Amino acid sequence: MNRGVSLITLVIALFSVLQLSAQTEGQEEKLNLPGDNLNLYAVMKMFQESETLEIFEKKLNEEDNRINNLDLNGDDEIDYIKVLDEVDGDVHNIILQVALNDKEKQDIAVFTVEKIKDGQVRIQLTGDEELYGKDYIIEPNMTEGASNGRPNPGYTGKTQKIEDKIIVANSVPQTEIATWPVVVYMYQPTYVVWRSPYYYGYYPPWWRPWRPWYWHQYYGYHYNWYFHYYGFYRRSYYHYYPGWSVFYYSNRRSVSITVTNRRRSGYYRSTYSRPELRRDGMAMYTQKHPDRPVLKPGVNRPAPRPTPSKPTVTRPAPSRPAPTKPGVERPVARPNPQQPATRPTKPVNRPAPSTRPSPSTRPAPKPATRPATRPVKKPGGGN
Repeated sequence: MNRGVSLITLVIALFSVLQLSAQTEGQEEKLNLPGDNLNLYAVMKMFQESETLEIFEKKLNEEDNRINNLDLNGDDEIDYIKVLDEVDGDVHNIILQVALNDKEKQDIAVFTVEKIKDGQVRIQLTGDEELYGKDYIIEPNMTEGASNGRPNPGYTGKTQKIEDKIIVANSVPQTEIATWPVVVYMYQPTYVVWRSPYYYGYYPPWWRPWRPWYWHQYYGYHYNWYFHYYGFYRRSYYHYYPGWSVFYYSNRRSVSITVTNRRRSGYYRSTYSRPELRRDGMAMYTQKHPDRPVLKPGVNRPAPRPTPSKPTVTRPAPSRPAPTKPGVERPVARPNPQQPATRPTKPVNRPAPSTRPSPSTRPAPKPATRPATRPVKKPGGGN
């Protein structure tokens, strides 16, 4: 008896583990922290593509780039992120910072750009622990090891699986990082250390804050870039820069007590309350990048398959009403699942089978004896 109960318990436990693993395999990637609304992979990509720190700051805060989705002070408007460079010898500590009011500031993340021997440059982007948790570090898939010879524990292989997509890592030599335009700019002899002149209440004339998106919409947009993010960047779990703790963390880091209290009380969790808006984010991505396929077509209504959608407009399959529509209309507001169910009923009612099968009613105006002789004359016209 006990052995049978134990066997049943083991089977239930095994089933629970399998079910949990199946759920976590397709789980959305989120930290459940405020930093979810500023994707550091996207920030690293934009930093790599910028010519100067001033241009980087501008791109970071432009609405069309859809990178900044932070609203830390809760005024229902996006916060302006300013960029400050704190230099320590050949190391640039580039701080991304938000002013919540005229007294409180909160560091969001810090780039550490370190010039080492033989023209090599190392770079890491660390999210502040109030927004991202402890040691949330992003770096390129660098081929050379650290100067202390330790392997990077964050680099576990050359491929990753993000839900149903296999992503191949692209290695980046540290000598190539030294050629990034913004890195070349910072190590020029004529470089003037950039410290953003803007502060709370004083912003550039082009700045127009917008309302933040719910996280699922933000995630739905950036999810389609994951093949690039994870192809060229990776997580790390320790800092190469030896002065991280003393130079930056202990002496230059800014923390807002408002952000700390709101994070602890769960204030920022309301941004995760609209999971249905993920499709809106994917539709937004498709509209802005029609030449790039979505990462997971089954989730997004304009999936790249519907090339034969034109000939099937008149007879849509019951499970695919959405692919026949372009990426402008939102599937969340107009799911269309009922149209295929109502269309097939029209051709069934149109033939009116109840009236046609009585051929004796057609010759009603004539006597009943003539219909029997008339068909004989027609086919036997030669008799």
